[in-house]
Amino acid sequence: MAWNEPGNNEKDPWKNKGGKNQGPPDLDDLLKDIGNKFGGIFGGKKSGGNSGNSLSSVGIMVLLIVAILVYAFTGFYTIKEAEKGIVLRFGQYAGLVEPGLRWKWSFVERVIPVDMQTTRDLPSAGFMLTQDENVVRVEMQIQYRVVDARNYIFSVTNADDSLSQSLDSALRYVIGHSKMDDILTSGREEVRQAVWKELDKIIEPYNLGLIIVDVNFKDARPPEEVKDAFDDAIAAQEDEVRFLREAEAYARGIEPRARGRVKRLEQEALAYKAQVLLDAEGEVARFNKLLPEYQAAPEVTRQRMYLTTMEKVYSNTSKVMVDVDGGNNMMYLPLDKIMQQQSTGQRVIQQSLPSVNSTNSTNTAPALSGRNDRFNSGRN
Repeated sequence: MAWNEPGNNEKDPWKNKGGKNQGPPDLDDLLKDIGNKFGGIFGGKKSGGNSGNSLSSVGIMVLLIVAILVYAFTGFYTIKEAEKGIVLRFGQYAGLVEPGLRWKWSFVERVIPVDMQTTRDLPSAGFMLTQDENVVRVEMQIQYRVVDARNYIFSVTNADDSLSQSLDSALRYVIGHSKMDDILTSGREEVRQAVWKELDKIIEPYNLGLIIVDVNFKDARPPEEVKDAFDDAIAAQEDEVRFLREAEAYARGIEPRARGRVKRLEQEALAYKAQVLLDAEGEVARFNKLLPEYQAAPEVTRQRMYLTTMEKVYSNTSKVMVDVDGGNNMMYLPLDKIMQQQSTGQRVIQQSLPSVNSTNSTNTAPALSGRNDRFNSGRN
């Protein structure tokens, strides 16, 4: 007999739940069993009931599964590359998490992301009193970044606000111990370094988890009422610096020339010394040669030396000597013509020097020999 014939058919595989011919259970029965189990958990009856109770149990189960899935998915979060995450479990610090995709227990854990790589700016400005009791407006800006996420969040209530107050305190302290002229002109770098050092000293005990990257001195100016006078003072100081630089440049330029002039004078002095020595030696040699002649004929030698000296003296003067002994005649001397002829003769001699030099070797010897003959005849 087939299993699906009418009658009391015990061979139905969907109803034969025992024995060798047991088949899969009916879907309604399965859902009913699950509903009874969850109904027992939530205070329902496990015994068979109506289909409404079964459907309500299935709905509760589906909602529970959906809630679990939603809870699981809401726990996923992402920490960016430049950040670190601080994990709080029931409000208490539980550790740090690195960048990437993470999961947390929702409603149990909370993650605070902290940017660790971005450089942040913090300005500070205001009117301040200097050491010499002047009022000056100073503007300064610092750059900083976070190096310790835990200290940055938990050491103080607000690390950024604490740093801002520390900057104001350090800036006013340094300005109060500096003179106005230094702040406005040449002491700006010293003020910047002093503010940086003082700021590090102030924030060190608080462990803010921050590091100061740079301090920029943006502007410093006096009040508007005295701004023109200070501008003139600053211009005068800039002129002073410019004049000093020009003087240094002039000194660097004039010193080598002075050293060269000193060296030239030293060389000229040495040359003059050598010339004087050679002239003196020549005079000595000439005197040694003249001495035997003077001893042999003193009167002739003396007369010749006198004539030679007078010839040298009067060759460069406009005076004319005339022997007027033996007569009372007045002589007319055309001095202007003589001077003109003398100057003309000098120019002719200067122009003819190149040609005369070529004949000196031939003309000098006869002339000297003639003078020597006359000198020797005078001696005899």
